[in-house]
Amino acid sequence: MNQPYFIVVVAHSLHGRIRRIHVPHQVVYAVVVLAVLGLFSLFGALGSYLRMAWKVANYNELRQEFAALQARYQELAKDADQKEGQLAQLQLYASEVSLAFGLKNAIDGPPDFSTESRLIPTFSESLSEYTMLKSGSYTRFRRSYIRRWQDNIRPSLWPLNGRLMSHFGKREDPFNGSPAFHTGVDISAATGTLVRATADGIVAHAGYAGAYGRLIVIEHGEEFQTYYAHLSRIDVLEGQEVRRGEVIGASGATGRATSPHLHYEVRTANGTPINPYPFLVRSGFVQTARRDFPF
Repeated sequence: MNQPYFIVVVAHSLHGRIRRIHVPHQVVYAVVVLAVLGLFSLFGALGSYLRMAWKVANYNELRQEFAALQARYQELAKDADQKEGQLAQLQLYASEVSLAFGLKNAIDGPPDFSTESRLIPTFSESLSEYTMLKSGSYTRFRRSYIRRWQDNIRPSLWPLNGRLMSHFGKREDPFNGSPAFHTGVDISAATGTLVRATADGIVAHAGYAGAYGRLIVIEHGEEFQTYYAHLSRIDVLEGQEVRRGEVIGASGATGRATSPHLHYEVRTANGTPINPYPFLVRSGFVQTARRDFPF
C-alpha cells in the first residue's frame, strides 16, 4: 500500500537536472503544527516581555513616588520637631508669666516630685493660660499690677539720643504738603539707634501697624501710654514687663517715613494723644534741629 505524500520538484538552473523529493503528509502536518506552536510561543514571549516592561515602568514610578513621599515625611517630621520645641518654650514662658504675675503660687505637682519633667506644664494648662493672657480680664489685671508694683509710670526719659525734627500738633504733611495733625514728635536718629522705654509698663503691642511701621505700645498704669514707631527691629513681646530705660528696639524708617527717625507719642489711657514735649523737658536738655521749634 502506497503512503500518500507530496512531491517537491527541484530543478537546477545550469544543468537542467530535475530532482523529485517525496515529502510524506505527516511531515508536512508536523511542520505546520510546529510552526503554529512556534508562533504561539513567540506571541506569548512577546506578551510576557511587554507585561514585564510595563511592571518595571510602574515599579520605577512607584519608587520615585516613594522617594518623594519619604523626603516629604522627613521634612514634616523636622517641622513637627521644631513645632514641639516652640510649643515647649511657649509652655514654659506661660508658666513663668503666671508665676511672675502671681496667678499661680507654685508649679503644679506633688511637693515631693523629683523629676525635671514635672516643671513642664500640660497642653491644657498652657492653653488655659494663653486664653487668660489674651482676655480682657488680664488687661485689667496687668494695669492694676503696674499701679501696685511699678513706681516710674510717668514718662520721664528720652527714648533715644537725637534731635527733635517735627513737633506735636498741626503741620504740613511731608508727603503731600497738605495740613495734618501730628500726634507725636519725631526724633532724628540713624537706623539701628537703641530705643528705650520712657517709663515702667507693660507692652500692649509689639508688631507692624500700617503707617506706623514696626510699632511698640507700652501701657503705664491707668494714666499714660507711649508709642514708639518706624522701628527697624522690636526686642520685646506683647505682655512683657519693661522698666524705664530698658532697651525695647531700634530706630528705623519702616511704615510711612521719609527718613530714619523715631516717632514718639504720649497718650492718655483712653488713647488721646497729648504733647510729649513737657515730658521730654522734665527729663533733661532738649536738642532741636531748628531754633524756631514751636511748642
